[in-house]
Amino acid sequence: MTNRRLSNSTLKALPASVAVPRYARGGVAPGIVHLGVGAFHRAHQAAYVDDCQAAGEADWGIVGVSLRSPDTRDALMQQDGLYTLAIRSSIGEELRVIGSILSLLVAPEDPAAVLAALTDQRTRIVTLTITEKAYLRAAGGGLDSTHPDIVHDLANPQMPRTAHGFLTEALSRRRFAGIKPFTVLCCDNLPANGATLHRLLVEFAALRDPGLAGHIADGVAFPSSMVDRIVPATTDTDRARIAVELGIEDAWPVMTEPFCQWVVEDDFPAGRPVWEKFGVTMVGDVGPFEDMKLRLLNGSHSAIAYLGLLSGYDTVDRAFANQAIRQFVDGLWAEAIPTLPQDAGLDTAGYTAQLAERYSNTALAHRTAQIANDGSQKLPQRIVASALDRLSAGDPPAHLMLVVAAWIAACEARGKTLPEAHFTDPIDTPLTALGSRPADETVTAIFDLAGFAKDHSHRMTLIDLTAAHLERLRRGGPAAAFVALGIGSEKP
Repeated sequence: MTNRRLSNSTLKALPASVAVPRYARGGVAPGIVHLGVGAFHRAHQAAYVDDCQAAGEADWGIVGVSLRSPDTRDALMQQDGLYTLAIRSSIGEELRVIGSILSLLVAPEDPAAVLAALTDQRTRIVTLTITEKAYLRAAGGGLDSTHPDIVHDLANPQMPRTAHGFLTEALSRRRFAGIKPFTVLCCDNLPANGATLHRLLVEFAALRDPGLAGHIADGVAFPSSMVDRIVPATTDTDRARIAVELGIEDAWPVMTEPFCQWVVEDDFPAGRPVWEKFGVTMVGDVGPFEDMKLRLLNGSHSAIAYLGLLSGYDTVDRAFANQAIRQFVDGLWAEAIPTLPQDAGLDTAGYTAQLAERYSNTALAHRTAQIANDGSQKLPQRIVASALDRLSAGDPPAHLMLVVAAWIAACEARGKTLPEAHFTDPIDTPLTALGSRPADETVTAIFDLAGFAKDHSHRMTLIDLTAAHLERLRRGGPAAAFVALGIGSEKP
C-alpha cells in the first residue's frame, strides 16, 4: 500500500467506484465561512455545498474555522481540503470525496486571519456548528457575561476567542467599511437557533457598543435551521479501511448514514446557494421541524445513550436492539409527540418509523458515549421542554424524566462501572463535588446546577419524578426503572 495522501493531484488515481468533485476546484471562490469545522459539518453542510459547486455555483466555497483544535486543519490542509465521506448502511458503503472546503483556519493561532475572512466582502454567509455549550448561555438562557472568554473578548475585541467575539467584531468592521453584513446561519441543536443566537449576539454587542448592538438587532439576518444526520466519530479502523478502498491515505474521513436533512428559513439578504435543488427544504418557519427533531430524534438519542451505557451497550444499534430499550423509546415518543405543533402537518408516524430504521443501522457503530457528552446543555431542549409541556397539559412525563435520571446515573457510574472519562459535561466539576447524597438531594442540586426548569411552576414535580427514577436506577439499574413503567421484567 502506498503512503500517498488524498489531494488534488491524486484524485485521478482513485477507483471508479469513488465519487469525486465534478468541477474545477481552482475556479471556486469563497462565499461561506464556517465556524466549528468538525465531522458533522463535513458530513452535512459541506456536502450540500459540494453539490451546488458541481452544478456550477462556483462562488460559495467554504473557509473552515476551528475555534479550538488544529487537528482538522492539520489533517486536511495536506490534502488540499479534500476528505472522504463514507455513507454506510447495513447493506453497503458508498465513498464520496468532498471538495467544498477551500481552506482551514485555527482561531487561537491566528485570530486576525479569521477576522479577515469574516470581513471579506465575498463572505455572504457564516454558518456555525460549535455545539450547544459554546454559545455560553447562563442558567436562565441569556448570555453568560461572567464567562472568562466573554470577559476576554469584551476587553480584547481584536483578539477574540468566542464565536460571539468573532462575529461581533467582524460585523463591526464591515459596518465601518460600508460592507453589507453577512447572514448568520446557526446549524446547532438549539431551540429557535437563529433567534437564540441573534439574542445572544445582541446582548454581547450591547456590552461593547449600544450602536453596534442596534445594527446587529435590526440589520443582520439570523435564519433558523434544522439539521439532521448521524455522524459517528471516525476511528483508526475506519481510516485503515478507507485507505484500502481508496488505494491512498485519507487522514480524516467522515462516517455517516444515507439519511440527510436540512430545513432552513429562507432569509438571506446577501444571497445564498440554490440549496433547494439538492434536497434542502427552504421554509418560512423552521420551528415545527426543529421541535420534531429535537424532541423525537435528539431526545430518543439521549435516552438510548444513557440507558445503553447503564445496560452495557457501546453503540446505538446494539442498545436499540434490546427489546426493553426499544419499548421504552416507543413510550418516550408517545409522550413527546402530543407536545409538537398539531397543525403543522408533521408526519410523526413516518418520522419515528424512519428513526427506528436509522437506529438499527448496524454499519454505523454510533457510540453511546459520543452522544452522552454535554447532557446538561442538551437535555433542556431535548427532554425537559417536552416534560414541562406534558405537565402543563395535565399529562405525566414518566418516560421523559427517566432520561434525565439515566443521565445522572450514567454520570455517577463514571469511574465505577464506566470508565472515568467515558463522556464529559460542562458541569462535571460541581457534579463530582456533590459526592454521594440521597436521590432527592442529588436531583435538586443538579437541577440547580444545570438550570433545569428554573422558576417554572412544575419544577418540583420534575424533581420528584426524576428522583424516584434515580432511586430505582441506583437500586436495580435500568431493569428496575423499566418495570416501574410497565416494561418487561427481565434485565436489559
